Amino acid sequence: MKAPERDGVQDFSALARLRDTLRKLYHGRTPAAFRFQLAAVIIDLAIIAFFIATPVIQDTSSFLWLDYSVAALVAADMIARLLASNDMLRLMKQPTSWVDAFILLTLLMPSALANLGFLRILRLWSLSRSGALWRFFEMRGLKKWREASHAVINLLTFLFVVTGFVYTFFFRTGAGLEGYVDALYFTVATVTTTGFGDIVLPGIAGKITSIVTMIIGISLFVRLAQALFRPNKVFFPCPQCGLQRHEADAVHCKACGHLLNIPDEGD
Repeated sequence: MKAPERDGVQDFSALARLRDTLRKLYHGRTPAAFRFQLAAVIIDLAIIAFFIATPVIQDTSSFLWLDYSVAALVAADMIARLLASNDMLRLMKQPTSWVDAFILLTLLMPSALANLGFLRILRLWSLSRSGALWRFFEMRGLKKWREASHAVINLLTFLFVVTGFVYTFFFRTGAGLEGYVDALYFTVATVTTTGFGDIVLPGIAGKITSIVTMIIGISLFVRLAQALFRPNKVFFPCPQCGLQRHEADAVHCKACGHLLNIPDEGD
């Protein structure tokens, strides 16, 4: 009569061991963890490349097979990260989790949500918020470039989101690589306010899209310039509370008041 209880204990123990292993892989700093995290980043970049190419290849015979394969990878990654987390509820409330859940939904329903497929590139923004990606920067002494890297990724994410939006709603009649390149060309010309005028979006919707693209694009360019030439914060974990971003001349942590010892650029 006690066999089911033993089975339940064994199942719980196996789940605990799995979670412990995943924590070590996702958050550890051992050589094995480093290799795993590097492989995860490479797979993420390959998935993002697939998202960028989606408008061009979505009419091919192999697209659905690729789409569902990527869905399986994204789902597996989401489940593994939940199991590796010490606070699942908190992780589920984070914006990156919402983005990943939305991306998974578009992958599972590629036909019904075809017009929202361009938002999958937000996976790039989600990746930029992962600790594993920036751990490589820290290990190579490139921590000071983290702020600039965030700005570059935000700009690239915006460019590809707008390109996908413009292609989906304005250039779809010229489907294929040529239509996508036209959409990308228009987006870059608009964001940089070059304004050649050889490609314009028709109607009021086109004008509003151009206005929003210019305003947000200029803001992101200014943010990138600030991050490159005048970084306003440095990354230095507080020994007391763990807060990582501080003013360059901060003496005390603004969260807990702990005395900091932030090294100068020449240190």
